[in-house]
Amino acid sequence: MSVVIVIPARFASSRYPGKPLVELRGADGTKRSLIRRSWDAARQVAGVDRVIVATDDSRIADHAAGFGAEVAMTSTTCRNGTERCAEVLANLPETPEILVNLQGDAPLTPSWFVEDLVAGLRAAPGAEVATPVLNCSGAMRADLLADRAAGRVGGTTAVFGTDGRALYFSKEVIPFVPHDVAPDAASPVFHHVGVYAYRPQALAAYAGWPEGRLEKLEGLEQLRFLEHGRPVLCVEVEARGREFWELNNPSDVERIESMMRRMGMG
Repeated sequence: MSVVIVIPARFASSRYPGKPLVELRGADGTKRSLIRRSWDAARQVAGVDRVIVATDDSRIADHAAGFGAEVAMTSTTCRNGTERCAEVLANLPETPEILVNLQGDAPLTPSWFVEDLVAGLRAAPGAEVATPVLNCSGAMRADLLADRAAGRVGGTTAVFGTDGRALYFSKEVIPFVPHDVAPDAASPVFHHVGVYAYRPQALAAYAGWPEGRLEKLEGLEQLRFLEHGRPVLCVEVEARGREFWELNNPSDVERIESMMRRMGMG
């Protein structure tokens, strides 16, 4: 019943080159790199056997090894984090029950997001892939809309059926809501949290499929599963008073640091 977390990290991001090494200042003034904070978040998750940073860049590898992380070097041909995770899986001496992809740009991911995700996948024996979704307040929805209005590609939203199966993921804010939503009220929009839990057979299959048309248009790796007829289970998670945002653009640094100050995260 083993669980392995892999944190894929690449230096050559088109929107933010060198992003994993960007330093974020915590509430106590301490600066730590984005990849270090993501690793710290992964180590808070209960029931995990290993946490591995997966990269193709020696600068990231050396930095991660320096703060004590286990590092797996992967090829430069990986097109996204899921392919990088598949390469790590293929080289593990023992196949885990579940492999979790905790993307290296989500340092605010609470431990229970991942714990609930793993529990959700285990509770659905017919599911092969699962990912968390967080209901957006009116304020969070407004932030997502503001990013799009400013031409920034920011957070991802998800729509799913009554059985929890994903219908679509998009960098647009979906579904369309024809009315205003109060800042502190729940909206019909769900923010997709950039974490995935895979059963090994699904992850191994993914690596052999060609990049999907919608995946390429949206820049969303999980769409390859949908385009090849493989369902993705959306597991709703609760914020429990925590703020959540991913670091997608340089402007997100200040936003995340502000959140960390408000939450008292060092």
